[in-house]
Amino acid sequence: MKDLFGKAILDYQTNNSPEDLITETSISEADEMSVAYLFRDFNEMPKLEQKALQLAKGKVLDVGCGAGSHALYLQEKGFDVTAIDISENAIKACELRGLKNCKVSDVLDLDTDTSTALSMTNQNDNKFDTILLLMNGTGIFGKMNNIAKFLQKLKSLLNEGGQILIDSSDLIYMYDQDEDGAYEVPANGYYGELTFTIQYKGETEDTFDWLYLDYNTLQNAAIANGLECDLILEGEHFDYLAKLTHL
Repeated sequence: MKDLFGKAILDYQTNNSPEDLITETSISEADEMSVAYLFRDFNEMPKLEQKALQLAKGKVLDVGCGAGSHALYLQEKGFDVTAIDISENAIKACELRGLKNCKVSDVLDLDTDTSTALSMTNQNDNKFDTILLLMNGTGIFGKMNNIAKFLQKLKSLLNEGGQILIDSSDLIYMYDQDEDGAYEVPANGYYGELTFTIQYKGETEDTFDWLYLDYNTLQNAAIANGLECDLILEGEHFDYLAKLTHL
């Protein structure tokens, strides 16, 4: 991984001539995204993200924190927040922004990482009351066959009474319909399984898998993995926020 997404974030934070990111997926053409959007404050966030932050409670884990805007907002509100991302450059930017507890980590490795790198001494120190996965939080699952692995890991990181707040979108609207109104989705696999490519300053990132889930599919997967799933809020464009808790 060239960490171009993180490089763009760090360039913006350090005023190092940041440029727009160019993103492209297996079902959409190249599109430009301003890096400044990742540095938005609470008032500039979509309603789904605002709602998730308003629902946060207790000790918080922000998974895939990016530029750290969600974690910073909660930190300023007095929450104990740990923010993680696989991007070294993004975490450098978070540190420069004043995020106190952030580190480079894959959530699947978090139980071993936290016990060492964060000097945790209590067995409950690597458990959380709120786990955030925002900006299409299901994306990190990559493919359908990874969902159970991730949900089981997230479930293991929850304190009793804890919650996972996750958002995604139903991409069915991006597919054509036949004369009977049926969507022409791929015959093989799930229609929300995409491959993603990022370009930044003339470089192209290695293509990676990214998963968008419709709510019913997420709910079924949650129940299959011992989690209750509640629809909290629907956005304006097939997107939604869900809350997962222990059954």
